[in-house]
Amino acid sequence: MSFIRPEARAALWRWREVLLGGAVLFLGSWWAFGTFGLLHWLGFAVLVMGAVMIAAGIQRARFRMGRGGPGIVKVTERQVTYYGPLTGGVVAMSEMSSLILDPTAKPPQWVLSQPMQPDLTIPLTAEGAEALFDVFATLPGIRTEKMLSEMHRDSDQPVVIWQRPAVWLH
Repeated sequence: MSFIRPEARAALWRWREVLLGGAVLFLGSWWAFGTFGLLHWLGFAVLVMGAVMIAAGIQRARFRMGRGGPGIVKVTERQVTYYGPLTGGVVAMSEMSSLILDPTAKPPQWVLSQPMQPDLTIPLTAEGAEALFDVFATLPGIRTEKMLSEMHRDSDQPVVIWQRPAVWLH
């Protein structure tokens, strides 16, 4: 028997990193401003760590779009695998050429492209899709804030989130 409604539990779970960062921030504040000696100075370091955890947690919470969508996403050593009910595939992040957000699909989906391979489409609500945040954050030159804002914007056309720079040979 649970004393927390499922909707409240889901909201708490979505914002779990922010809540944990808040607890660390509180502990650091207590040590920094309520004690003296070594624990006082350690409190300032813990305070900064809590603030960083909150900032990262906010980004992760904004990336999570829900659950229960079609398919399962697995990330193994910078390789994204999607097992869908109708499609699926694998993309190596080192070979990826572009990342597109397609809000016109139902549900909205990521489109991962790599040369000479069919595009891999992954619903934002697929099981395990939250693991894509860490993978996407490692793409060279990606603007994470742009990605997060596009995810929450009502758009009627696909948006290129990231594209590998073309290498020009002379």
